[in-house]
Amino acid sequence: MSDPPTLRETLDAHGLSAKKSFGQHFLLDLNVTRKIVRLAGPFEGRAVIEVGPGPGGLTRALLESDAGRVVLIEKDPRFLPLLAELDDGSGRMVLVEADALKVREADLTDGPSHVVSNLPYNVGTPLLIKWLTGPWLPYALTLMFQKEVAERIVAAPGDDAYGRLAVISQAVCEARLVMHLPAAAFTPPPKVASAVVHLVPRPDRPDSEMLKRLERVTAAAFGQRRKMLRSSLKTLGGAALCEAAGIAPDVRAEVVDGPGFLRLAQALP
Repeated sequence: MSDPPTLRETLDAHGLSAKKSFGQHFLLDLNVTRKIVRLAGPFEGRAVIEVGPGPGGLTRALLESDAGRVVLIEKDPRFLPLLAELDDGSGRMVLVEADALKVREADLTDGPSHVVSNLPYNVGTPLLIKWLTGPWLPYALTLMFQKEVAERIVAAPGDDAYGRLAVISQAVCEARLVMHLPAAAFTPPPKVASAVVHLVPRPDRPDSEMLKRLERVTAAAFGQRRKMLRSSLKTLGGAALCEAAGIAPDVRAEVVDGPGFLRLAQALP
């Protein structure tokens, strides 16, 4: 595609704007989207899935990259004609109208695949949990969230942001915060800043049964995070569970590291 119109021109030509109900905030600066794609790569011909491409800022950068198939999952039908204009007819770009929470990603790509997305704010965390704990695990994920959500993913024990999301994310992946973006970078500007997190699955990640146990333990522990574990985990075994996992029962969830929670999950009766 030679000398394409700018994203803003494309939006104006189609009479489109962001929909608040879909949590849409568009990145129209191609310098920014290209930087995100560089942080996500190299792809070395592997497929990339993008959720919520909207006007196609990240899509354009992905199509310029060394990605193989680029699969776009867009729920908002208003953007399908606009995105279709980016297709060069080679079959490399695949446009899927669907709700990403309900999609079977394994049906869309063959072999290892990346996920690179400016996630809609209202489904970012549920999508991440789906990818971390579901049957399909990406080769790597490079995802933009609200800054506070990004900080919760990479938080360490003792941090204010440390909780279930950090424990589960870091049990499955190596997680790094790789980029900050101010609200002014988006159209329309959200009320909060954003950040990009890069996650690479661990070779020793827990299996599906262990992840279910980990979700049970973290739900109980952080559901009453101001209580000591002997109280917050009472329904799961309380002090006896803690002792079986080699963890003091009089500490709070916020100071227990990832391996500690995995031992608690393992010790569940």
